[in-house]
Amino acid sequence: MISFVLGVEDLADTRFALSPLHETLFSLRVLQDPGLSALHLPWRRSALARLGGLDTGLLMALVARRRTLPDFLTPTPTVFAPTFEEELAVVLKVHPDRVRHDLRLAHAPDPLPAALRAAAEDDDEAVTALRGHVCELLRRYWEVTVAPHWPQMRLVLEADMTYRARQLAVGGARLLFADMHPDLRWEGGVLHVDRMIGRHRVEASGRGLLLLPSVFAHKPAPPVSPDEAPRLAYPSRGVATLWEAAPAAGPAALVALLGAARARLLGLLEAPLPTVEMARRLRVTPSAVSQHLQVLHAAGLVTRARDGRHVLYRRSALGDLLAGGGEGGDAPGSGPGRAP
Repeated sequence: MISFVLGVEDLADTRFALSPLHETLFSLRVLQDPGLSALHLPWRRSALARLGGLDTGLLMALVARRRTLPDFLTPTPTVFAPTFEEELAVVLKVHPDRVRHDLRLAHAPDPLPAALRAAAEDDDEAVTALRGHVCELLRRYWEVTVAPHWPQMRLVLEADMTYRARQLAVGGARLLFADMHPDLRWEGGVLHVDRMIGRHRVEASGRGLLLLPSVFAHKPAPPVSPDEAPRLAYPSRGVATLWEAAPAAGPAALVALLGAARARLLGLLEAPLPTVEMARRLRVTPSAVSQHLQVLHAAGLVTRARDGRHVLYRRSALGDLLAGGGEGGDAPGSGPGRAP
C-alpha cells in the first residue's frame, strides 16, 4: 500500500494535468503485455506494425518485471498540458545520479537488464549517453505510435476531468475518489493506494495532489519513490470508446427520415455527450456535428444543458421513441428508453 496524507491546503491544491510523456511510457506496458488491457489490442497491432527499426529491446527494458517505470522518465507536469517535447526536455536535464537511482529502484530487487547496464556504472558520461539515447528513442516511438492518436486521446482525458471536477464539486474528496478505481480508498484525510509493490506513506505537507487521467494506465500509478511529490495517474473513463469504429446508421426508416448522419447522432445520445466527443466518435468535425444537433434540437429529438464549459446533448423522450429505445422496439446501438 502507498498512502498520501492530505491536509486541507493539499485538498485545496488538488489539480489535474495531461501528460503525453506519461501516456507514452504507460503504453510500453501494453506493448509488452497485451493481457493488461484487451481494449488496446487494436492500438497494439497498429503500433507493432509501425515500430520498424526502433530498438525495442531498450524500450522494453524500461518497464521492470513488476511493471514499474523509472520516475525520472515521468516528471511531474508544471503546467496543465505540456507538450511532449517540453516534458522530454526536463528528462534530458536529469542528473546522472538520479538516472541511476531511479532505474535501480524501478527494477529492484531484480538486476538491471543488459540494455540498461551502463546505469549500474559510476561513469557519468556513460549514464548521460544512455539518457540521451533513451530520450531520442522515446521521441521516435511517440511520433509513430502515440502522437497520431493524441488529439482523440486528449478529448477522452478532458472528458474524464470534467466528470471528476463535477464529482468533487458535488461530493468533495470522498466522491472524487469513490469510483476512480477499486484500489483507491479515501479515509480520514488519507488516500490509500492498495495492491502496490511498495509500502510507504507520503506527507503532502502543502505540496497538494496532482491527478493525471490516463488512457493506458490499467490501475493507479503513483511514483515509485516516496521522495516524489504526491502524484497519481489513474485509468480514465471512456477508454472503451477510443478505438471503436464509428457507429452504424440506424434502421432504414430512421435513416430515410433523418439522414445517415443525424440517425447516427441520435443513436449516440442515449447518455449526455459534448459536441467534441460526438465529433471524435463519428470521425467528423465539431462544426458538422453542431449543424445536425441544431436540427435535432429544433425538432425536439434532443435536449441540451450546460455543464461547465461544455454543452451536453442527450436524446429527448421523443428521440428515444424515434430511435427505437422506447416501447416501440430497440434500434442497434440504443439502450433502454426513458419514460416520456
